[in-house]
Order: sequence, then C-alpha cells, then structure tokens
Amino acid sequence: MPIEPATFGARALLGTLALVVPGCFGTSVAHEEDAIIVRATTTTTTTTTVTKATIDHSAFDALLKRHVDEHGLVDYAAWKRADTLPLERYLVAMTAVRPTELSNDERLAYWINVYNALTLHGMLHFYPTASIRAHVAHVFGFKFWDDLRIEIEGQQRSLNGIEHEILRMMGEPRIHFAIVCASLSCPRLLAEAYTGARVSTQLEENTRAFFANPTNFSIDVTSRTVHLSSLLKWYSEDFGRTEREKLEFVARFLSTEQARTFLRRDDLAVDYLGYDWQINDRPKR
Repeated sequence: MPIEPATFGARALLGTLALVVPGCFGTSVAHEEDAIIVRATTTTTTTTTVTKATIDHSAFDALLKRHVDEHGLVDYAAWKRADTLPLERYLVAMTAVRPTELSNDERLAYWINVYNALTLHGMLHFYPTASIRAHVAHVFGFKFWDDLRIEIEGQQRSLNGIEHEILRMMGEPRIHFAIVCASLSCPRLLAEAYTGARVSTQLEENTRAFFANPTNFSIDVTSRTVHLSSLLKWYSEDFGRTEREKLEFVARFLSTEQARTFLRRDDLAVDYLGYDWQINDRPKR
C-alpha cells in the first residue's frame, strides 16, 4: 500500500508473547518486538499440509458475515468483545496451504483472503484505534504493512509482500478493489470470503461497487473533469500506460452509457481525490 507522509503517531512496540492457537495445525501467532507473525510451530508435520484443489474459507466467510455490513464497515468493538481466536485459527490454518500448487483462481482467492484476514487481525490487535496509519512508524518501530506477517511455504510474507510480490504479479488489476487497508477510502470489504469458484464474479461486483461510490469516482461535465480515487494514481501502471488507457479501464465498470461516453472524450482533465485514512469502523449505535 503506498503511504503518504504520516500524520499519526509513529511507534507501536510489542512485548514478546507467543500465543498458541488450539487446533490440529500446531500453529502459533507470535507477538514479538516490532512484529506480529503468524507461523507454523516446529511441531507441525507435513501431514497437516493442505494441497486440496479447493480451499475451505468457510470459517473466514462466517466471521465476515457476522461482523461486516453491506458497506464494508466492520464492527471491530463487537468482534473484539466476542473473540478474535477464530480469525487467528483461520490464519494459522492457511499456513498449511501450498498456494503454489493451486489453480489460478483458487490461488487468487486464497491470497486476497489471507491479505484481508491478516489486515483485520492486525487492526483487531490494535483496536481501539483511529487509523491504520497510527501503526506505521516514521523510522524505527512497528510498520503495519511490513511487520505484520504470515509464514507460508517456509517464507514470511508481509502485507506489502503479498500485494506487490504476489497479487500484482498475477496480472489482475481488479485485486486493488478487493484487498483492503481498513480505511474509509479503501475498497469495500466484502462481507463474504472470496472463493476460487466465484472470484472473478466477486472482483467484478466489488470493482463496480467501488466506482459507483461518488467518493471514489465522479465527473464534472462543465469543467470536463474526471475525479478519481488516488488508488488509480498510486498503482497507475496496473491500469494502463496512459491516462487514456486508465479511463478506458474505469469505463468498463460504470453503470451508465452516459458516463462511459463522457470518459471517451479527448479533452478531459483528471483530478485525484484525497484519501480518507480513518478506520472503516461501523458507527456506534
């Protein structure tokens, strides 16, 4: 995730704590100084490795349905009160998967779910908090996108690593509207887990929902200006080599022919919108 100059407090030091999660996988979530790592313990055997063609994300799906609304807002307070162990169990179960042996769609769904679940795990750890950027150190200390990690196939993967070294390399630009940074300007957190069978449909629906939100996309006919989310600037090369190609990408997901036709004009200016880093917390009743 590209990070603008930090505007929140820098350091979040964690004491050393190893939390062993009950279950058949023999795995742990370790809270170490300046890092949170989900990994398999030394007692894990190869017999626990998951190599099935279809990965079961039902545990994560149930949690999302319980704690996330249709707008992608999360009831962090209720989730933290209820129990965070089921989410940790899901994450440690995912450490037993060999994603390199999965089909493309299963692998895509797997990494999107792992990214989002790991982000939620970190936010629940720090909650209550105003923003994910409160946990990005200026120099030394915990950096959310680098120091929150999961060990998969013998390699520790940070959120930045999953995003830039795996998901973006899969050639599917719609992933930018599926993985979330727990902020109001982020794409909607889908209230269901991604699955290999439905991942393309889910990406399509969430991308269309993203551009249907006027805080992410709008047009000003009078000034001939297109207002776009900063995501289209930060990841510009993923959407096209030129501004024209970028607008053609966006037009695919617009609901009206009028808007699509407007984006085909050659005299348009593009304005990138400010990004709201406030936590995507469900309003308290």
